[in-house]
Amino acid sequence: MLRLLFACLSLCLVLVFGQSVQAQSLQDVLQDNAEAVAKPSRRTVDDVIAALVASSATGIPDFLEGWRAKEIWQRDADGLFFRAVEDGDGLILTDLDTAEVTTVADDDGFSQAKPNAGVRRVISSALVQFLLSDPDITRRQSALDAIGRDPSGDQLEPLRASIDGEPDAEILARKQQLERQLTAQFDEDPSARVAAINDLSGDVSVEVRGVVSQILTTRQFVASSIPNEINVARILEIGEDLTEDEAYQLLVDADLADATVAPEDIVTVLTAQVVDGHVAGVDVSTLDTDGARVAAYQTLADRGDAPPFVTPDAQVAAMAAHTFYLAYVEPDATITGAAKQAQDAISTQLAVGETLDLTLDGLSLASIYFLAAIGLAITFGVMGVINMAHGEFIMMGAYTGYVVQQIVPDYTLSIIIALPAAFAVTFAAGVAMERLVIRHLYHRPLETLLATFGIAIVLQQLAKNIFGTQARPLTSPDWLAGAWVVNDVIQISYIRIAIFVLALLFLGLILFILKRTRLGLEVRAVTQNPGMAASMGINPDRINMLTFGLGSGIAGIAGVAIGLYAKVTSEMGADYIVQSFMTVVVGGVGNVWGTLAGASLIGFTQKGIEWFNPSNTLAAQTYMILFVILFIQFRPKGIVALKGRAAGD
Repeated sequence: MLRLLFACLSLCLVLVFGQSVQAQSLQDVLQDNAEAVAKPSRRTVDDVIAALVASSATGIPDFLEGWRAKEIWQRDADGLFFRAVEDGDGLILTDLDTAEVTTVADDDGFSQAKPNAGVRRVISSALVQFLLSDPDITRRQSALDAIGRDPSGDQLEPLRASIDGEPDAEILARKQQLERQLTAQFDEDPSARVAAINDLSGDVSVEVRGVVSQILTTRQFVASSIPNEINVARILEIGEDLTEDEAYQLLVDADLADATVAPEDIVTVLTAQVVDGHVAGVDVSTLDTDGARVAAYQTLADRGDAPPFVTPDAQVAAMAAHTFYLAYVEPDATITGAAKQAQDAISTQLAVGETLDLTLDGLSLASIYFLAAIGLAITFGVMGVINMAHGEFIMMGAYTGYVVQQIVPDYTLSIIIALPAAFAVTFAAGVAMERLVIRHLYHRPLETLLATFGIAIVLQQLAKNIFGTQARPLTSPDWLAGAWVVNDVIQISYIRIAIFVLALLFLGLILFILKRTRLGLEVRAVTQNPGMAASMGINPDRINMLTFGLGSGIAGIAGVAIGLYAKVTSEMGADYIVQSFMTVVVGGVGNVWGTLAGASLIGFTQKGIEWFNPSNTLAAQTYMILFVILFIQFRPKGIVALKGRAAGD
């Protein structure tokens, strides 16, 4: 019975004692370290943070944020601390334990804690540790971002401790990635660092590349012999890695050789030692040549009154007697070896990634050129009409999409409506243009070129009169915003992906029309032999009209797609007319597959040229035109030459 009573009493004492420990408030901890909190210094701030970490008080992150922001004030009367913001001459006080807000009209009787920059850095580091397990996911994310921006060794253990129990999968992955990076840089166990570096191998993210580069940081040294404990990265060769002047200067900076004497140094030394018009026993009036000055300086050097000359032979001998090398800042060769292997793997991944990214960019540009040129390929191939207003049909399609969006504010629905609307508008415009102008100029290419060029100018001016000269927005739906990001190297915008898909759809649609429909059959018949087609009951005049309208309508749909990617202005068609003609000519006039081949060749070639000079796209386009000129010299009928009438022409 007595035993049971004693056990119960002991349990009560434990519970009471435990509650008293848990009941320690933030204010209690601060009062125990009042002097260090009120007047923080780099020497005392660690003790305050250690006391906060050891306590079970709530509200520590808020206090640290306020302390860092100089928003902690102490009431002189009782020494209590508050988080406060100034309100005129007074203060708005927030109790650190209860969050109760009070206002005082005058800040007299209160003292502000003002941590300096060094203390604030320590507070920021400590704050990250608390925020890593904060219930608010945004604060945890902010803490991880802070670690990524400014990693340090003291963040490793708190980061590891916060991984277990992390509920958010994305935050957990980010924590694990940062833990590997910090381990690779700061862990005290070399084997753990090597394992972490191996885990990071092949990761092309900017952060990982920075970690590996930092581990492989080198400095330049020179010595008569390399100490055994030095982790040498590379021996430097004079003439390849260093010039002779640079190498000798390293010797001088390391106090391993005497500095050379420059001509201006000779004059300075001689001038400083002039006494009664003489220096080194020579009248200064005779020192009017380089040889005389050198001789006088040599006299001073022999007497020990000036630094000695260093002859070229002495310089060569001094450089030959020493070794110039790069040494890793990291002393452990095992760690730098692992980092070098990781860097090589990352370089390989970067090369592959850049190639894939360049391929995606070329594919995207080829899709845009294909959409812009396919309508021109049809009209040019069937009728041989050089339509300089084709770019303006692209512009009309883009403006049609803009008008639809003003009527239908839902961007997804408006794009769905805009595509057939743009086709209808530009199809009608193309038919009207063919009936009113083009039909009267068949087989007169110069007059056709001039007429369509004039129509292009008129259409541009009409667009300026209606819509103004400012660029108009053709907004893409939210699901097309952003980009598909594979990693830090490979990424492509969703709009470009959509344009690529649209190009594939139109490729299939055009092939279906040409191969599987009566209109396509008649178009191919007129293309290959208009006389024979007419004798079979086909009306070439009607086919020409419909074909021109079809090509114009496709240009309008291309305008909607391009308008989502580029600016919508009255001149936007002019940006694509040259590329469209190049695509058609290079691919082969009047052939869908030729147009696809031409767009691919031009798109990939232009992106390849831009890769060599990414800051100057205009130069890339210029080189592209020169390439096309050379290409058609060797293959004037294009990649896929058309048979029939066009071939004969």
